[in-house]
Amino acid sequence: MYEIVSKRNFSENVVQFVVKAPLIARSRRPGHFVIVRTGKEGERIPLTISDADVEKGTITLVVQAIGESTRDICRLDAGDCLTDVVGPLGRATHIEKVGTVVCCGGGVGVAPLLPIIKAMKAAGNRVVSVLAARTRDLIILEDEVRRSSDELVIMTDDGSYGDKGLVTDGVEAVIKREPVQQVVTIGPAVMMKFVSKLTEKYDIPTVASLNTIMVDGTGMCGACRVTVGGKTRFVCVDGPEFDAHQVDFDEMIMRLRAYN
Repeated sequence: MYEIVSKRNFSENVVQFVVKAPLIARSRRPGHFVIVRTGKEGERIPLTISDADVEKGTITLVVQAIGESTRDICRLDAGDCLTDVVGPLGRATHIEKVGTVVCCGGGVGVAPLLPIIKAMKAAGNRVVSVLAARTRDLIILEDEVRRSSDELVIMTDDGSYGDKGLVTDGVEAVIKREPVQQVVTIGPAVMMKFVSKLTEKYDIPTVASLNTIMVDGTGMCGACRVTVGGKTRFVCVDGPEFDAHQVDFDEMIMRLRAYN
């Protein structure tokens, strides 16, 4: 059992948990994820680790209530326990000094983006972060991202906060004013698809962290398979990060709708 140390509500359906998991906290790296389960009948839910404290032995997870199992998790409070937390899983983000890196996140995609922002900055890069959401209330982790970035750009669909427009508008504005050596994008599949199309036009290397349907997280079930560069890859063991320009996003989006 994994005790929940603290709980923070970002919105009605998005919750941040700090969970006691000392072994995972010690070994996790940016880009790693865990699979959590609550209750004997609970589904296995993949969640990227958004932060960790080695001294306290905790990891930070952000959960969006979408289905029955994630709603059950979001109803838990500090002092309650998650039944299982398995990880760290996946491949860690490749971090190196390249120059200017634009890190763009949409919705809860900002949570897994945060450790990458921190690591890119620590490696000596200039980091410009672009956060996007439909409206101001859906922007999460703004203060944490701002502290770890050289510059923060916020885009909202309705113009209620930051600049009005899509994440691609914010990313392109940065590209047009200064050389960008790399882009990292995490968020809804459609968002990542159009960020990839944009950066391909400018010939900027781009990494996308994919959020496919996942069951076991160890490459056995095949539920998370995607086509990358014409070859089948498994997000859980080969990813979750891939060259965005090689990902077949249309196929991925179609598979994400399988259980709608």
